[in-house]
Amino acid sequence: MQGLAALDADGLVVLDLPGEWHAPHLRSFAERAGIPLVDARNRPSDHVRAVLASRAPGWARLRGLSRPLLTKWRKTVAICGGVVGLGLMAYLASTGLWVAWRGVASIGRLILDIVDAKWLVAAFSPALLLIRPVITRLHRWRVKQGSIVGPANGPYLVGKYPSKLQIIQGNDVIADLRMGEAPGQAFRLLLYRYEDLIGLVILDRPGHPLHHLPGPWPADDVNRFATRNDLFLGVHRVSREEYLNLIKNAKAATP
Repeated sequence: MQGLAALDADGLVVLDLPGEWHAPHLRSFAERAGIPLVDARNRPSDHVRAVLASRAPGWARLRGLSRPLLTKWRKTVAICGGVVGLGLMAYLASTGLWVAWRGVASIGRLILDIVDAKWLVAAFSPALLLIRPVITRLHRWRVKQGSIVGPANGPYLVGKYPSKLQIIQGNDVIADLRMGEAPGQAFRLLLYRYEDLIGLVILDRPGHPLHHLPGPWPADDVNRFATRNDLFLGVHRVSREEYLNLIKNAKAATP
């Protein structure tokens, strides 16, 4: 992942601009504008993620805009592509050419990554048409049971036996915390609001922030998760000083 972030005087992200940026051009622009430029490409990943999660009020993330017509028909095209892919897969499998389908699917997914059209992946992984709705319903059921909390596409929290708390994004475990009363172990959750910003912070018993997860987190879902996993839960509106103290001292974050 590459990108550019504009920060305020307190180091809070005002504008997040994912994408490729030509470093010499940025340096020239920064010099002419009198704005400090920090090259964080070689900084530790945890540090960069913590900075990007430190959002200022009014924060925004801007990406290149898709063509309106393509956006409107994207879901329909993806489903049709999945149906065609399913038919082709069934045909090749019935004629004993399963290896050929695997080759076509692998090449197709590689091309979609190159041309940035991952939304069409169902055409080369048609099983997603059947599996994804089931996974989504199962995820919602687990949220209602309190065993996990967060959206299906992540990040979401999972309580693991015995006394482990995982943060998962996609298919990756991005944090693996032990729950308990010792310093450095997850002991309580804090749902905060600062002006128009909301988020969730995992803290240990002394109150040190272990992981910051900005963004919307339904209070009822978080409460069920905290109750089931024996975690204390606090819901607070914080001041700017309290907000800065939380996010600046967090050991890790998920932007």
